[in-house]
Amino acid sequence: MSEPDGFEDFVSRRADALTRYGFVLAGNPHDAADLVQESLIRLRGAWHRVERRDDPEAYVRTTMARLHISWWRKRRRERLTDAVPERWHTDPGITRAENDVGVWKALAHVPPRQRAVLVLRYYEGLGDDTIAERLRISRGTVRSQALRGLAALREHLHPEIRTPEESRHV
Repeated sequence: MSEPDGFEDFVSRRADALTRYGFVLAGNPHDAADLVQESLIRLRGAWHRVERRDDPEAYVRTTMARLHISWWRKRRRERLTDAVPERWHTDPGITRAENDVGVWKALAHVPPRQRAVLVLRYYEGLGDDTIAERLRISRGTVRSQALRGLAALREHLHPEIRTPEESRHV
């Protein structure tokens, strides 16, 4: 079966960037690869419809964000481990993200929904309305998740620094 016109070109041009985006969402290269693969499979099935709108990357990124939330909901009771039985190939962009002053590693400690909001807001530069639409949550939830996510990130990066409100409760 041949690929539709432009699909293969899109995948070859954007696969590395989509993998980096998946890494930022998921926090590890394995889940990032799964997000990209599943999203591209879905894009393949909707290619003609999506291509007419001239924005296949937005479709894939939205699909990735929704899949990440869906998978998180299914696995939230599982205990994941960092021990990996075999080595994997890492994209240079992922290596740069991993070495970025500990922010990405600290982000891995933020709950998945809050992490998704932070990634979409600060990494992707999206507004609250767009984030709410992509994640299928309210605008108020986006704001509260961002506030809580930033607090969790700040706590992980600088546990010795307390906000004035936290200091009052000690």
